[in-house]
Amino acid sequence: MLERFVCECKILRYTKIYFKSTLIGKVNFSLVMSDSSYPDDVEIFGPDTRYLGIRSDPTDQRIWLRDAPVCSELVIEYKISHVGILDAQAPFTIHRVRQSGTYFLACLEGRGQVLVDGMWKSVHAGQACLLPPFVSNSFKCEAGQRWRFVGVRYLESVGGWPMIAAWSPVIGSFQAEALQSAVMGLRAEVIAGGNSATLHHWCALIHLYVQSFARPANPDPRLWRLWQQIEQNPGRDWTLAEMAAIACVSREHLRRLCQEQLGRSPVSHLTFIRLQCALAMITKGEEKITTIARIAGFANIHSFSAAFKSRYGVAPSRFRVR
Repeated sequence: MLERFVCECKILRYTKIYFKSTLIGKVNFSLVMSDSSYPDDVEIFGPDTRYLGIRSDPTDQRIWLRDAPVCSELVIEYKISHVGILDAQAPFTIHRVRQSGTYFLACLEGRGQVLVDGMWKSVHAGQACLLPPFVSNSFKCEAGQRWRFVGVRYLESVGGWPMIAAWSPVIGSFQAEALQSAVMGLRAEVIAGGNSATLHHWCALIHLYVQSFARPANPDPRLWRLWQQIEQNPGRDWTLAEMAAIACVSREHLRRLCQEQLGRSPVSHLTFIRLQCALAMITKGEEKITTIARIAGFANIHSFSAAFKSRYGVAPSRFRVR
């Protein structure tokens, strides 16, 4: 599914049509563009899509960000690249070959599709989605469906402190109105020339709302206990029965818990943790790929390479070169 989507995007990305609205602070686009360091990245904005945001880098001249006010406190304090509110309609589509930071998406109205673990999943009002860094990430509007959401994009380095923990959900419940108010408050303060202390508090509030989803203060103790043990020993040949026993629930109940609280199955989340472990080791560059596969819990180098390429878009050896 992902390969087909990327192929379709490659066909489209050579067409560039730009239209800028006269609305102050809002940009209305109709474009297909590839202006990132990865030529196969795709950004498709239709004539009915609008973005209202704040950027941290004044040199970021992407068409949908170039007129956004600049707040350096976002990146200095919290490593946030940009925040904003997007009111989108089809054909709106974003595809990142290798996103360099976590992207948090909280839906306000309507619904859209997000590519999670190789499958398109719906994210609707009252839900949020946490897309991890250094993997292929994609999201798009459904035909005839308006989609309003708040987006917070982080900047991260491989091997640095991760935004996403072992117990972080990928899709879950989240009321986005307070986050929307914080983004609008920060934007108004930046435009008004607010002082650094005031801007800092608005940035802190935005980050705390994202953190409340990414690293909940009171995670389910059953799942927290399970994923902590797996994170400490990913190479073990974990079975669903063993995982359920650690969580003190039945296998079916564990499936329901993981789907409700993490947005993926126990086995999918186990693979996610193993790949995160492998990524950290590849970054350090101290072990052979075959050794990393074994330590991370993969049966052989072939299954490891297939899983790694499916999530990160390249083979483990090529990722290390990059």
